[in-house]
Amino acid sequence: MKSLLSSTPVLWFLFLFNLVVAVAAPFLVDGTQGIMTAVGMGVVSLGAGVSLLRGQRPGAHGA
Repeated sequence: MKSLLSSTPVLWFLFLFNLVVAVAAPFLVDGTQGIMTAVGMGVVSLGAGVSLLRGQRPGAHGA
């Protein structure tokens, strides 16, 4: 499971999908639930983005 979650296509999907949901959630869900959804999805998106950036460094181990 770890190798699947760390693959580049999966990281791109996690990054983009969660970013879109984080941006749209406050407009689609009212109140605190929309804000908390945006924060949670934003954290996941940032984590995937950081993993993508770490994988692109010269000398990083590629799959």
